[in-house]
Amino acid sequence: MRNLKAFCLCFIFTTICLAATPPTEKDDAARIIQTALQPSPIESNLRHLTDEIGGRVPGTPAMQRAVEWGVKMFTAAGADSVHTETFTIPHSWAEGATEMSVSATGTALDPNLTQIPKIEFRIRCVSIAWAPALAPVKHVPVVDVGSGSSDEFKKAGDISGKIILVHSVVLKTWDDLFAEYTNAPPVITAAVNGKARAVAFIATREHDILYRHTNSFAGEIDRIPQVLVAREDGERIGRLLASGHPVWADLSIPSQLGGPIKAANVVAEIKGSEKPDEFVILGAHLDSWELGTGALDNGCNAVLVVDALRTIKASGLRPRRSIRFILFSGEEEGLLGSRAYATAHRPELDKAAGVIIYDSGTGKTTGFATGGRKDVLDTTKRIIAPLQQFGVTELKTDMEWGTDHFDFMLEGVPTFVADQEEANYLENYHAVSDTYDKVDFVQLKKHVAEAAEFAFALANLPAKIGPRFTRAQIEQSLHETGSDQMFKAAGMWDAWESGNLGRQK
Repeated sequence: MRNLKAFCLCFIFTTICLAATPPTEKDDAARIIQTALQPSPIESNLRHLTDEIGGRVPGTPAMQRAVEWGVKMFTAAGADSVHTETFTIPHSWAEGATEMSVSATGTALDPNLTQIPKIEFRIRCVSIAWAPALAPVKHVPVVDVGSGSSDEFKKAGDISGKIILVHSVVLKTWDDLFAEYTNAPPVITAAVNGKARAVAFIATREHDILYRHTNSFAGEIDRIPQVLVAREDGERIGRLLASGHPVWADLSIPSQLGGPIKAANVVAEIKGSEKPDEFVILGAHLDSWELGTGALDNGCNAVLVVDALRTIKASGLRPRRSIRFILFSGEEEGLLGSRAYATAHRPELDKAAGVIIYDSGTGKTTGFATGGRKDVLDTTKRIIAPLQQFGVTELKTDMEWGTDHFDFMLEGVPTFVADQEEANYLENYHAVSDTYDKVDFVQLKKHVAEAAEFAFALANLPAKIGPRFTRAQIEQSLHETGSDQMFKAAGMWDAWESGNLGRQK
């Protein structure tokens, strides 16, 4: 009965929404969706980006080739204009041949043995990005600090000069992923304060899957050397320590660090017919980590943005406002490209009519998060009503973080982040396994239809969907949504309060 009632309510809601939609709006939406679902070069575009160019870290030749790829793809899709905008990342970083091995004193199973055997094994690991290098060290004690709470650090005792082992839970949900990021800064702070030699985080993925993270969020070099160790190896170390075996490690992190580097965003535009100085942004990030080839994060959505531009042009429709299609760089290093763009274009953000971002692989879109904005809900419900055929029904007022809408949201611009089911995204996130074969192209084509319809509808509204929020309104949203606590946990609240982050007034 509950399911039947929900179905009836959903049917009534859909009927009301579509009945309230002006005929031309419905016709435009149907035309764009139909065009988006037709065959396109999206698969070959992604194959070129992932298989041929590969992982895309700013400052590398692969990233430069990806920027050139973006310009070429937007041009071929029919953009009215295409250009790049450069910005600076404070430091370059590249991993060397990171190596770790451990040893421990074994147990004498035979009482007649005069020499207790030694336990020795190599650890599968990678360095944490934008963390300091570490010259080879030998026979360094390993200390288990559990999940890294203050009580567990106290229980661990003196960590000076030692390598600390930090446990994790297996990654299963979006909340688990965000917790992995928010848990790291206080652990690093405690390690630095305790004068630890290095931090070894146990991977949240099983089956020896290694992946790349950074705990540096502004392109700066972090405070202490860090490695991510395969879950099975890390748990083995933990069991040895728990059973009373002292463990020592040999560790070398020969990461290559350098000075400032130039990076670039790729920007294409369809010019508006009536209000060309007002604009909607549809964006995704082009960069990726390099252990895999960056297919789910975020190559699939980079090609989505290109295909959405192609769709709108092929439909023959022209929106009232301009639509800017942006492939951001430096997202993985702390949203650096979108921050640079939002800052550089701050004088014209009063004319921004909305920002739509996709950044979660090819799991089904369930709806959008509106960045704390309640004032945009009614209009958004109406213009995404045609997307209910794809299961896009939910609107949340969450102030999501961790992707390229973030600085626009803190500048007061209406933002819309696609909420997606996890599908196969989390296990492959930033990992060696993030490759072309993991992409669900049937679902991705639906996402193109969603993104193109939503972007066009936002740009074609008679009036903008909502005003740019003032700083006071943004801060009120931070408190109302509980995002202020997230800011504090992630160490960003001081930057907000000082005015170094977000709208200035």
